[in-house]
Amino acid sequence: MNAAAQAIAYGVKLAGVSVHFVDTSVDGGPIIAQAAVAVAADDDAKTLHARIQREEHRLLPIVVQRLAAGQLSCQGRIVRGRAE
Repeated sequence: MNAAAQAIAYGVKLAGVSVHFVDTSVDGGPIIAQAAVAVAADDDAKTLHARIQREEHRLLPIVVQRLAAGQLSCQGRIVRGRAE
């Protein structure tokens, strides 16, 4: 539920964001685009979450624009077309 706090608790060096198609699973649809966010040594859940959100706010409009323009397609789990 709180991905940023979980990332810090697990000691990961990279966290990030994924934009994916929605299917019947939870966060299991085919991935359209991803962006990595470095986890700083002094990060807490709030600071990491803020950086992740900046990437979400950058990436999502790009994906929506490309979907609307017909530049992306999905066949099974394979997404074709550049979304990043």
